[in-house]
Amino acid sequence: MNVKETVSPVQMSTLFFIFMTGSAIINIPGPLIGFAKNGAWLSLLISSAFGFFALACMLYLHNKYPGSTYIDYAKKMVGPWLTALLSVPLILTMCHMASGIVLDMGLFLTTTMMKKTPIFVFNAFTFTLIAFTVRAGIEVMVRMFTNLILIMLFFVFIVLLLSIPNYHPDYILPIMPDGIKPVLHGAYFSFGFPFAESFLFAMLLPFAKKNPGKKYSLNRWMYIALLLNTVILILSVICVIFVAGPVSGDVKYSLYMVARLIDFQDIIQRIESVIGMTLIAGSYMKATVVLFVLNLTLNRLFALQNDRLLIFPLALITLFLSVVIFDSEIQWFDIVSSKWPLWIGAAGFVPLLLLTLIASCKQK
Repeated sequence: MNVKETVSPVQMSTLFFIFMTGSAIINIPGPLIGFAKNGAWLSLLISSAFGFFALACMLYLHNKYPGSTYIDYAKKMVGPWLTALLSVPLILTMCHMASGIVLDMGLFLTTTMMKKTPIFVFNAFTFTLIAFTVRAGIEVMVRMFTNLILIMLFFVFIVLLLSIPNYHPDYILPIMPDGIKPVLHGAYFSFGFPFAESFLFAMLLPFAKKNPGKKYSLNRWMYIALLLNTVILILSVICVIFVAGPVSGDVKYSLYMVARLIDFQDIIQRIESVIGMTLIAGSYMKATVVLFVLNLTLNRLFALQNDRLLIFPLALITLFLSVVIFDSEIQWFDIVSSKWPLWIGAAGFVPLLLLTLIASCKQK
């Protein structure tokens, strides 16, 4: 992982889109509909506004301190000691995030496909692959992940198209049967996952190449990536409601359930396995980005000479954390739905806003 590695603005925005869409497209619809009912798509609109605001802050700081990561310009603005203090909850959050993403994948496999296989087996194999991918560097990650996300989106759109005979548009009404509170609850949930998680890219933006003639090329592509992410998540939520209606929120992996219902001319049936592969690929890509940023954060914080030294120890720590982080699946769902948005907001979103405010005041 060399800091001299660079990717184009389009590749950086593609990586951002992959990170935001990866596991969210499978994990978001069910729980979000459970909280917000038919107004789940409104919840996404509200939470995505915070995502755009966080992205604007990251791009502002990136343009003000070109070539510097979040840790670098935090040291310039508030000093190394306060930066180290702010980094403690950030590092703990990323450890929790990486382990949680892989844990979600393991829970999916052990509850839907291979129920007798211990979850540790899936987690260990996944973290081994993630560690080797992080070691390969960001250029390799972007090239490989671009192909994977195209395959993922192809399978998802095929599932949504083949489900058209099962659509019941009248299920979307009434939009807010219980008022605005469930919609705000859904916005709180989707703010924590995935939109508040976008702050990690404050560490990755310096890897984007500078185009001398196109000063704001990166800004434009990053906004486009977030807009596409929002549109795709809203589309998947609406399609799930069209198929399952009121019971959509009772199924965690609702898109997987939608794929199971496909019966096209008695030829194409039970294609839920492609959704399973989509979840695995998306979780793998997102967890890889998180471990990459975690390793980069520690390297920039302690100015380590060998930027690959901590990759495998961090992978081992997050692997063990993924096994002991929960006692039951119900407890894990409670952590993700109620505590995670508050935790990640305090550890990443709020410090990013404070640094943006300090930078703007210094400029004035």
